[in-house]
Amino acid sequence: MTSLNTLNNIKSKKIRVGRGIGSGKGKTSGRGVKGQKSRSGVAIKSFEGGQMPLYRRLPKRGFNPIKQSKIAVINLGDLQNLINNKKINIDEKINIDLLKKTKILRKSINKFKVLSNGNFNSKINIEADYSSKIAKEKIEKAGGQITVKNQS
Repeated sequence: MTSLNTLNNIKSKKIRVGRGIGSGKGKTSGRGVKGQKSRSGVAIKSFEGGQMPLYRRLPKRGFNPIKQSKIAVINLGDLQNLINNKKINIDEKINIDLLKKTKILRKSINKFKVLSNGNFNSKINIEADYSSKIAKEKIEKAGGQITVKNQS
């Protein structure tokens, strides 16, 4: 036991503030004179001396999920227009890679959904992540085929 006490004393001695003038930390206990920081129980959290605080320098993130999957929506009418303008070939299988390659969709988009708005009468083979029931019926009625990856 005594050896541990001597080791602690060798390392460093605790400064006892407010124990008289002779200690060097008497009277104001090294806190200076008056002011907010001299009082007990006061901590100026995130105050950076007039500099713009870190919590205000960083952008607000709110409730926007970082890893949000961006889903593009393509109507059958738009697909028909692309086929009529010869931007999409009917013989090829239409999927997200083809739409990104032909620059119809942006590179940041991960998935796409086929909706039924507009007139459609082409026989196509399409692979989508999502599809509405009516869009599926319209494609199959025109003689085409649709495969949906994430059926829910």
